Order: sequence, then structure tokens, then C-alpha cells
Amino acid sequence: MVGQPGLWRLAALRQYFIFSCCLLPFLSFPSSLSAWQSEYSVPGTPYSVLRSRLDEVMQQAIARHELPGAIILVVHRGQIVFRHAYGFRSRQPKETPMTLDTLFDLASLTKPIATATSLMILVERGKVQVGDRVAAYLPAFAQNGKEKITIEQLLLHTSGLLADNPVADYRDGRVRALERIYQLAPSAPPGTRFTYSDVNYIVLGELIERLAGTPLDQFARRNIFEPLGLTETCFRPSGKLAERAAPTQEHDGHWMIGEVHDPRSYLLGGVAGHAGLFSTADNLAIYAQMILGGGAYKGRRVLSPLAVRTMTAPRPVPGGLRAYGWDVHTSFSSNRGELFPKGESFGHTGFTGTSIWIDPRSDTALIFLSNRVHPGGKGDVKRLRGQVATLVAASIVDAPRRSGHHPPLTTYHSPTLTGIDVLAKEGFARLKGRRAGLVTNHTGRDREGRSTIDLLYEAQGVTLIALFSPEHGIRGAVEEKVADARDEKTGLPIYSLYGTRRKPTPETLKGIDTLVYDIQDAGCRFYTYISTLGYLLEVAGQSRGWMTHSLRVVVLDRPNPIGGVAVEGPMLDSGRESFVAFHALPVRHGLTVGELARLFNAERKLGA
Repeated sequence: MVGQPGLWRLAALRQYFIFSCCLLPFLSFPSSLSAWQSEYSVPGTPYSVLRSRLDEVMQQAIARHELPGAIILVVHRGQIVFRHAYGFRSRQPKETPMTLDTLFDLASLTKPIATATSLMILVERGKVQVGDRVAAYLPAFAQNGKEKITIEQLLLHTSGLLADNPVADYRDGRVRALERIYQLAPSAPPGTRFTYSDVNYIVLGELIERLAGTPLDQFARRNIFEPLGLTETCFRPSGKLAERAAPTQEHDGHWMIGEVHDPRSYLLGGVAGHAGLFSTADNLAIYAQMILGGGAYKGRRVLSPLAVRTMTAPRPVPGGLRAYGWDVHTSFSSNRGELFPKGESFGHTGFTGTSIWIDPRSDTALIFLSNRVHPGGKGDVKRLRGQVATLVAASIVDAPRRSGHHPPLTTYHSPTLTGIDVLAKEGFARLKGRRAGLVTNHTGRDREGRSTIDLLYEAQGVTLIALFSPEHGIRGAVEEKVADARDEKTGLPIYSLYGTRRKPTPETLKGIDTLVYDIQDAGCRFYTYISTLGYLLEVAGQSRGWMTHSLRVVVLDRPNPIGGVAVEGPMLDSGRESFVAFHALPVRHGLTVGELARLFNAERKLGA
């Protein structure tokens, strides 16, 4: 078994950490998120130092005209520890100072806060699954090669769709705009490229309306904003609330105040899955607390803890890590700064100058709201947001408690490496001189999104002879029985293990002395991928009877995506084993594929 499952197992325990706080004796915090002060500047405390450093950075940025003003708010362990307004709400047509109740056009923060959260609510209500094809709900979307694109690929920006289609496509009304989107062809095969795309989330907004039977803005209001008491969060603000909005730019002879700045959302009527949401720093602090609180805030639940975990879990995409609606570690992560942990914390930015970053490890959320596009669209806060995040992260000085069985926080500074990452780091030494067959699918990728197929095929000293595909095929896109095929890129034969055969045969193993397994499991008993793993071990144990050498099995381990702490559900009854229940396990088994391989081999005495 190759990998570091122990690190992942420890990471799954982080919700049980108990920290001692060295700040509370010195600071006077508000008792709730509804009773805030504007400043924290008690001399000699970490947050007074933060205030002085942020003051300097912000004043310099405003003087350089990178932005007219901003609000910075920091939540730490359920308390507001920093909250301050800088500079100006408006420069034109007159100068108006920034105030803490300013309403901001959130731009692309709409994606995680309104769209992805709404979709996860529908997922946990059983209305949809993220692995479903979009065309199953929006049939017109299937045009021009998009019939296999999944909802998950839209969420992760791996659909292959372009970043934005022309604004002119939206000038003839909402219906015609959607027709033109549905006519688009992918610019890359689904799942092979990460392209941050507004189009993905415009489609998701329409999908939510189709599933919920109500427009996105109404669904989000009833199911997210109203339950949390977010009275200053909405699409298309009006009245007194709109009057408090920070202006963006001039449009048709007037300043856009409370009107969405994004041109596509504007032409769609101000409601779209990619942009259009407005909110205040105070309201976003409550939303962030809901996420950090496992889906609930002050007893008001919006999502289940498992739904939040599923939504925010890092998932590999070509070139980095994303989550459902959130950025984790890609070229768009500059607002994380230098100190918030890579691969564990998550956030997003908005074109207008907004940003949110959430770190569950330290129980911290940073909210940065500006209207950097005001007045002339030339402001730039990309570097500034990263500077602010670094300063905020540096101010968190809580010491981990070392008593009891809880491991110290420093345990997690080393990144979790999957089996293929370890293998590559070692220069593929464990496979040198081997003639390998690879059992994998689209989940077999390293931390950089590179395919295990490509890595083994190109590895010096390793001869990759054949590929073996499990259920759903080598690319994860086949719903019926899988046929044998040939890989277009490498020319290698692909032998199906979900067609006429379920196990490798002597014919398919010709010339192979090592089987390498690299498939991401789902953490539950009835996934057939772990049954395929069990069958490989059976074949390896039996190979001594018909091969001149024993067949070696190398399992490239991967984290259990739903954690290694909880073990839940009934055990499989004896005699009920099948392809969807290979071994006597509880429904939620809490093991990685490497641990399962060892368990199968030992308890079934397979001799692999």
C-alpha cells in the first residue's frame, strides 16, 4: 500500500480539537454577532497589532487608488475580533465615507453563497445528485457534445465550457440567452481541463430553478437568507437598502447603486447563478459562521454537517483543488494569502473587489468587501486581498491543547499525499523493472491533476502493458456494461472488468507481473470499485497455480472522502456477499482502499 492514510485520518479528527485561547483575557468581545463594535484596539493584544498593520496597508492602497475604500471583518471562534471600515464608499459624484452598514455587489461570491449552497440543499433533500448529467434535467443542454457533462463538473469548473460567451448573446432577453448557452460546444472534453467559467454557474442557476420550481433568488431567500436572519442579503435590492449600496461604475448616464455590475447578470434581469447577489459584511459573517458551524447558526440549520463537509471538501481538478462552489488551491487563490493552510481552507473572490476566506482548522473567516471598480473600473485589489489575509492569519495565536488524545495542530502542516503522489516522489522506485497493468478510472490523478495513466506510461523503468476499467469505464462516463477498448493517447488495450468479465483473466494478464490499483472509493460498502479490488486480490492469490510467477498487487492509497472516524450502519449478513457487497463490512466502513485491501487479504486468506 502506497500513501499516507494516517494523515487523512488525523485530519478527520479536527472537529474534535479543543484549543486553549490566550486572547480572551485581554479582549472584550461582543456576546453575539448582532451586537458589534467597529474597532478592537486594546493595547498590547494581537488584534491591536493587526489593526495598526491593516491601517498602514489599507491607507497605502487607497492612496495608490487601488480601491476607494473597504470593510474588513474577521470572525474567530464565533466572535467578531476585527471589524473596521476604511476610506470612501464613493468618490463620485461626491465623496462619501465608507460605513459598516454599506451594501456591496458581491459579484462572483454569488457562486458559493447562493448557487452552490442552494444546490447542496436540493442534494440533501434527494432532488438531485451531483454525479447526474445536466441534460437529464435540462434536455436542451445536451446539444453539441454536452450530453455527458455532469452537475459536479459545472460546480468544479471542469465541464469544458468556455469562461464566458459574448455579452451580445444576452441582449435579446433571458430565454434567447439560455438558448445560446445551450448551443455552445465544449472547448475541451469534460473533466480534462479546469476553466473558471461564469457559464457553468449560469446553467446551475437555471438547474436550481428547474429542480425547485422557483427562481434562484426566491429559493435562496426562503432556504438560506431568511432562516439565518440575513435581512441585508438579496438579489435586486431596493428602497433604503439599495441606497446604502457602494456604487460601482456609470452606466447609461447614471451611477450603478444597487444594480448588478456584471453585464451578463444585468441583462438577465439581475438574477443569475454566477453574479447578482448583494450583502453586507455583517450578514456574510453570519453565513460564514453557518459554514464553520457545520450548517447551523444559533440553532438555525440550513445544511446538515455532512452536506457542508461534502460541499467544502477539496477535490482535485487539473492544476489544483476546488470544492463545490469554492476555490481551494488554484491560480485563483491569491486571496488566501501566505499563511492560511493550503488544501484545507477555502474561499472565493468577486470581480467588484469582494472576497471571503474560511479556515475550519483555526475556526476563522475573513471577509473583505470593496468596490474597487469605482469610479473608473481601474482599481486592483488582487495583491491587497492576499496581504490582508496574511496579516489576519498571522494574528491568530491560539495554542493547541496537548492534553488528552487530541493531536496537536502542527500534525497537519504536512500535506496529505495520495499513493500516486508518493510513488512519483520516490521516482517510481517500487515499480522499477516491473511490467504493470493499471486498474483505474478518471479519479486516478495526482495532486496536480495529472492522470495516473500518463504518469505510469511515462515513468522511467516502468513498462505499462495494459489498462483495466471498472464500472462506468476508464473515464467514468459509461452507464451500461463496459466494453474492451483501446486508449487513444497511449494506444494501450483497455480490458473491461464490468462487462463479460469481472476479474482479470490469464489472457488479459499476459506479460504482466504487477497490478496497480488507483481508484478513489466513496467510503461505503456497496460501491463496486472495492469489489473489483477484492477480485484483483483473489486473482493474485490464485496466480501461483497458472502463472510462472506470483502476481503482485500494488494499491495506491487515497483518503476516505467521508472520513475515518465514524463507522455506521449494519454489517452485511453472512452469505449475502455479492458484487455490491464483497465483504462483511458496515455500510460506512471508515477505511481507505489500502486498508480495505489488507483487511480483505487477511480475513479472506487470499494469499495476495
